[in-house]
Amino acid sequence: MKSHLDELYADTDAVTSFVDAGGQVFDCIPINEQPSLREGGGTPATPPSLAEAIGLAEDEPVSPVEASEPDLDRFGNPMKCPAGFVPVRRVTLEEMARFETLAEFFSKTGAKPLSPPSAPAANSSLNHRYAYAHQTLDNLGGHSFLNVRAPSVTGDQIFSLCQHWYSAGAGAAHQTVEVGWQVYPAKYGHSQPVLFIYWTADNYGPSGAYNLDKAGFVQTNSDWTIGGTLSPVGSGGGQQYEIEIAFYLNGGNWWLYLGGLSAQHAVGYYPASLFNGGAMASNATKALFGGETVCGAAGPWPEMGSGAFSGAIYPHAAWQRAVFVMPKSGGAQWASLTGQSPSPGCYDQFIGSYTAPWNITLFYGGPGGGNC
Repeated sequence: MKSHLDELYADTDAVTSFVDAGGQVFDCIPINEQPSLREGGGTPATPPSLAEAIGLAEDEPVSPVEASEPDLDRFGNPMKCPAGFVPVRRVTLEEMARFETLAEFFSKTGAKPLSPPSAPAANSSLNHRYAYAHQTLDNLGGHSFLNVRAPSVTGDQIFSLCQHWYSAGAGAAHQTVEVGWQVYPAKYGHSQPVLFIYWTADNYGPSGAYNLDKAGFVQTNSDWTIGGTLSPVGSGGGQQYEIEIAFYLNGGNWWLYLGGLSAQHAVGYYPASLFNGGAMASNATKALFGGETVCGAAGPWPEMGSGAFSGAIYPHAAWQRAVFVMPKSGGAQWASLTGQSPSPGCYDQFIGSYTAPWNITLFYGGPGGGNC
């Protein structure tokens, strides 16, 4: 594990650092010194405008209120890097020591081997549970606004998340790019929701990792801290907060957008070359939106979303709204979703079609429990 840290931070020079609301340290390093560019060489790609590509106005409003980071940390340090630098979460030996092996640290759920969520409806014996919706089509990505919540994750429970999955391939060739928020105390050392990304090129084998924990994702924008705490969060029936998220495959890169769809909202990308000529190098074949929880060997399972079932709807149940996908043939279309609730006693989902700004919306979640 120490050798990975030595490699991760070799030949990097942080000009400044800051601490987020969850206590995570972020170092501002030159864009070209982040792991993915240091290993691959070259300069970062130029971000495209997703809004322009799909014919949307660049200044489409974000509503209700977007979750974000404050301007200054508790020590008075600016929580944004200067031009030409990007914030990289500082991985520590203490964090890595919570996992038995380096492979477990890189895995999605911190154990090895794990059941991959390539077929979420299976609700495998390895303690993944889901409430989600999906559409099968050749696609270049998709979009939604995610309601940000802080489900309770305690004891032997591992994590609770809300995310997009874009996937293709089968068996050992199953590949994904994923983004959303998660509460994952064993990884981040706290119980607040964190913005995360994840990828795999080999069915959740040794290829992938979270965030910028190893080479893979290339960050181009310093406005967001990947692996950083999101605040404020929605609770009960009070004020709600959300984050706009999209993935878009363009020019050989899976571009991530946060807080908008213009080029200036592109945060970075997964090079399609990561997929070694596999299915995700050219397109995804399925787009999935929803929640996932994981518990230890004996349960119980944690809350998902707000902890309320989908029937509670706004503002009590968690949601993803304005869900659309980008077909490989071009443009964008409202998603035609099929819902899945494999553990209806613990979690469920409801898909609704509304007027703007909700449009196609997925409500999801539940209290979890011991018999999921």
